[in-house]
Amino acid sequence: MDNTNSTARRWEDINTDVLVKIFLSFNVIELTSGVSRVCSSWRIASCDPILWKTIDFGVVQSKFIKIPASPYIWVANSSDNNFLKVLKIALGLSHESVRCLIFHLDLYVKDDQLIYIAERCPHLKRLVLPAWNRITKSCICQAVCKWEELESLTMPSIRDPPYILEVIGMNCKNFTQLKVMGPFNVLFASTIATFLPKLKVLSLRCSLLCKEALDLILESLEHLEVLNISHCLFIEIPPPPAPRKLSRELSKSILVKALRLREFFTCQEDSCVLCQRMIIDDGHLRWYKCEEGLWRKDEVSSLAS
Repeated sequence: MDNTNSTARRWEDINTDVLVKIFLSFNVIELTSGVSRVCSSWRIASCDPILWKTIDFGVVQSKFIKIPASPYIWVANSSDNNFLKVLKIALGLSHESVRCLIFHLDLYVKDDQLIYIAERCPHLKRLVLPAWNRITKSCICQAVCKWEELESLTMPSIRDPPYILEVIGMNCKNFTQLKVMGPFNVLFASTIATFLPKLKVLSLRCSLLCKEALDLILESLEHLEVLNISHCLFIEIPPPPAPRKLSRELSKSILVKALRLREFFTCQEDSCVLCQRMIIDDGHLRWYKCEEGLWRKDEVSSLAS
């Protein structure tokens, strides 16, 4: 049969806007697996800024074996190399258009990888980086200094929080949203009050929360509008030799202080699965035992990823 007069169109002739809409359904692995090398029109579409406004590395994990000493994990070279390959292609196609970066709970970024990211994402506004096991203090501070437009951060609970929050306070003038994943004590609260006094949104969901720290947050952060303490366990530290006490009850004074907030999220329901998990795990939630991606959820919509 003669197909000379066929009206069939070739893939490379598809309108760029249509290609972009198709590519929007791809995850970062699919977008970096050769789409841009098909032809010139696909290359143009794959570089569209709308595709790279948010890069979600939630489908990329490290292959690791946990060990008891710092950095608490061992990662195979192949895992690092695969991530670096995806990272370079994605940031090369993005042309500095990235505004939001989301990393998997089990993706352990290294110093050199983070600096590579910081140099190529100068307009970053939101960072979800829950695992810092392989990142040094100096590196995370160096990266933050390059992100002057940063507005929101999801971070793990760390033993020495002042260094990162001080750098954010000094360099990120529009920073207003913080999510902390893990125990939250008076030191962490006082550091936020000192260096991030204009913080508007704070999520501490699924944390072991010191009541004195919660008091400090409500009393010190005059600009705070939204606070999430859903599924938290509260810890009271009485004078020694009395042991610490864990509870699920909020005091009346806390509830009164929280009345000034625009939104105040709490949950201490017996039927709540996360609340039950917090009790089972003694306040240190083991996310790897939970539903995949559950850690990304948040009652505060702007912090859900």
